[in-house]
Amino acid sequence: MPTVCIIEDDSTLRDELARLLELDGYETRVCTDFANATRDILDANPDCVILDLGLPGADGQSICRDVRARSEVPIIVLTAMNDEFTEVMSLNLGAHDFIAKPYRPAVLLARIASLVKRHASASAEASTITHNGVTLDLGTSEVRYQGQSAELTRNEQRILALLMRNAGTIISRQEIMCDLWESDAFVDDNTLTVNINRLRKTLGSIGIADDFLQTRRSLGYVIAA
Repeated sequence: MPTVCIIEDDSTLRDELARLLELDGYETRVCTDFANATRDILDANPDCVILDLGLPGADGQSICRDVRARSEVPIIVLTAMNDEFTEVMSLNLGAHDFIAKPYRPAVLLARIASLVKRHASASAEASTITHNGVTLDLGTSEVRYQGQSAELTRNEQRILALLMRNAGTIISRQEIMCDLWESDAFVDDNTLTVNINRLRKTLGSIGIADDFLQTRRSLGYVIAA
């Protein structure tokens, strides 16, 4: 049974969310010690987190950032702070979705179900990807080649994983951005260029040939099959 962790200071809404989720087949964990919310979320190891931002004695966005730094658990921000800046900040800090209060129960349940399914599928994937002698370890975020290894940043790992899984297929810049941030609406195109260049430099540092990751002008990037 999937578990959803609820971080909400309004006890009435918190109980309402718990009942809604339990009726839909979820197990719930409720956190009221907001100062230690990050620890409690990581200890609970849930399948999804519903996070309010306006918490007494704690900053919801800081909780979002701290959890994301240590876990890939899906986070849905559920808040009355319904403005564009707050939404953008939440997504940039690692939230997968942003829902304004008052929420629509059917929509919330659909978003949770989608994220839980996607997270479960990602977790079940093989921990390594190998192509043409290059091995990407998703567990350690390392790339290995002929006895040498190098650590990758989170974005570098995601880019390389996407390209290696689709070796021989050109992946557009927009597809890569959507895979990284799930929406290209908040992505600076220059950021992707920086990540690609840094990834190429890292690959080259362990002897991987320059043509392993190729650019197709106006089309995107490809790893030769």
